Amino acid sequence: MSDLVLHITGARPNFPKAAPVIRALAALGVSQKLVHTGQHYDERMSEVFFRQLGLPEPDVNLEVGSGTHAKQTAAIMTGLEDLFEAERPGMLVVYGDVNSTVAAALVAAKMQIPLAHVEAGLRSFDPSMPEEVNRLVTDRLSDLLFATSPDAVAHLGNEGVAPEKIHFVGNPMIDTLLANIDRFDQDKARTELGLADRYVVATLHRPGNVDDPADAAALVKAMHAVADQAEVVLPLHPRGRGRLQAAGLFDHPALRVIDPLGYVEFLGLVRGAAAVVTDSGGVQEETTMLGVPCLTLRPNTERPVTITHGTNQLVTRERLPQIVEAVLTAGRAESWPTPPLWDGRAGERIAQVIAARLR
Repeated sequence: MSDLVLHITGARPNFPKAAPVIRALAALGVSQKLVHTGQHYDERMSEVFFRQLGLPEPDVNLEVGSGTHAKQTAAIMTGLEDLFEAERPGMLVVYGDVNSTVAAALVAAKMQIPLAHVEAGLRSFDPSMPEEVNRLVTDRLSDLLFATSPDAVAHLGNEGVAPEKIHFVGNPMIDTLLANIDRFDQDKARTELGLADRYVVATLHRPGNVDDPADAAALVKAMHAVADQAEVVLPLHPRGRGRLQAAGLFDHPALRVIDPLGYVEFLGLVRGAAAVVTDSGGVQEETTMLGVPCLTLRPNTERPVTITHGTNQLVTRERLPQIVEAVLTAGRAESWPTPPLWDGRAGERIAQVIAARLR
């Protein structure tokens, strides 16, 4: 095997995590290539991130597209196996908890290629979440586990991972946020969308909220109650769009559904929001750093540090309107805690460990 590092990405959340790691490894002179599996293939869901984050164009794009979990994971594994056979990399770096991540981990284990997992150790303890399965499998197969928070380190230790494999490095997604924060123009976002001074941003796509028609209907009812209090803008993920539309999501005059936004545009919108309603993992982290009240529509979170050291709280659909009312009345805090090592240098720490391992 060579000293080549392959970065495996495939979905929107991967790119802000990969960018600072790639940049830091380049500064150390490490040979690397970027692989995009094409799990997210819509321009607004992936390609725009390469332009905005200064990522190099992918050296390889497998263009696997959508499908069931099994079909998509299998297609990624097949493509990666051929690629790894041709490249014989010295290490793979995978990010987060998407299907591309677990697919790469499985192929790496079969081919005996060292594996580094960025964002290791996160746990929701909810086996019904596909992402939880992906996290558990990837961490079990990884040689280097890069944790973003102390609770993640503890989870890995409790699962019997050898201490020398675990590295608490901070959060590379926050590196990207801090590097671009001056570009997040809330006034521009408000003006371009014609929003009122006080508005709420929502992102909703988790299976537990949108897959079952009854859940989708309950979600729409809750979101309409939020829109009774403040204008809501919802950049809507393709997943679940049809069910939410059928449940009447688009019918409230103060609820604006728009297409997904680029990274800079979305965080400009979030930065000016009175509150964010989400079921996304990454948004919980971004709002924590921006000081925006975050209401997470899930029974659990794999990112509890955003609750103990941030602006996040878990809410149910039934209580959401009441909690939004309280948040709007209280307004945004002038100061708030932030998690340890979320300081913009996680990518550098990760790169140093990888470079040392390659040597």
